[in-house]
Amino acid sequence: MRIAIIGAGISGLSVGQLLRERHEVTLFESENRPGGMIKCDRVNGHLFHRTGGHVFNTRRQEVIDFFWSFFSRDNEFIKADRKSGVSMDGNFFVSYPIENHISVFDDNVVNRIITDWMKIKTSEKDDEPKNFEEFLIKRFGITLYEMYFCPYNEKIWRRDLKKVPLSWLEGKLPMPSVEEMVFNNIKKIEEKKFVHSTFFYAKHNGSQFIADRFAERLDIRYGKKIEQIKCNFNVWNIDGEEFDKVVFCGNIKQLPSMLGNLSDAEIYMIDELESHGTTTVLCEIDDNPYSWIYMPSKKHTSHRIICTGNFSPSNRAQDKMSATIEFTDYISKEEILDNLTRIPWNPKYLAHHYEKYTYPIQGKETRKSIQELRNRLENKGFYLCGRFAEWEYYNTDVCMASAISLCEKLNKE
Repeated sequence: MRIAIIGAGISGLSVGQLLRERHEVTLFESENRPGGMIKCDRVNGHLFHRTGGHVFNTRRQEVIDFFWSFFSRDNEFIKADRKSGVSMDGNFFVSYPIENHISVFDDNVVNRIITDWMKIKTSEKDDEPKNFEEFLIKRFGITLYEMYFCPYNEKIWRRDLKKVPLSWLEGKLPMPSVEEMVFNNIKKIEEKKFVHSTFFYAKHNGSQFIADRFAERLDIRYGKKIEQIKCNFNVWNIDGEEFDKVVFCGNIKQLPSMLGNLSDAEIYMIDELESHGTTTVLCEIDDNPYSWIYMPSKKHTSHRIICTGNFSPSNRAQDKMSATIEFTDYISKEEILDNLTRIPWNPKYLAHHYEKYTYPIQGKETRKSIQELRNRLENKGFYLCGRFAEWEYYNTDVCMASAISLCEKLNKE
């Protein structure tokens, strides 16, 4: 088959590599290089992750096999333990995850947390939590919720946590039992079950290195912003070329203008989809031992520091420590500079990047509505794949898993 892929982010690149040996594959990418959300720049010699700080780790065997077929694990990657901390207020740091390190707090706070956990244990048969707030309180107790989980997550999601459905964050939430939290505190055990507790990172050029390698041997048309895709008798026409199938790995918000044949209900559903953007700030900061620093403090609006300078020595310029500091949604340079004065490790501004779409937000009916649209489009040979095509809160490895699943289906057709 002749298959068109819209978008050369990690999802589109994965689909292209998975299909290219059996089909004639063409990728259309609006920008001049591959990578989507995992693109990196060099600024004054420092590696700048434009959106987030992408590393590789997964428990999915099919993704492990697929990913390492492109790389030499020993020669091209560094394996690191994730060392994360929580900056409660200024320079008061608690090791991550916070629930395993309650002994650092004063006696009054520790007693309140223990009392919360005893109440949780005696009420385990109560109704299951129906939203994100209920989950956090029933899992960790009201004290930790008010100190950390609530202010930190409200910084990210900027909404009442009661209105966040649990299905949206499935697979991304810590699930320790009361017994596990007590045991981990008594034995001072570092938690290794959370996502990316260890990870692999490219020795040179970070996640851009991954995107560039995935782009090899693919027919990618760069600088091609597709305005319209037409379908006549199940043949798809893109930019004057005809294709049997289309795999859309862009943003679903583009579909109404691009396809032109969606129903009013589908257009309304897509238009109502919510998301948050990200302003990512590259800084030189003081040396520190962390990979991620989470910041619930109300003294500033940033929620985390990603210490990319610790991921690989090549990320630094002249051995000066660098990091990206993340803010939800748009923030001006003037506001950035003001916030930096109240953020730990003395960050010094180098550059920033605003990404309009970073975190997709789901409502109770989002998955059902998008699945109905997918079913209708797939009957015509048009497929959705990726974080913003499917409107799912996917990490890089889950994007690859989604691509693998879709390509297995396409190879059978």
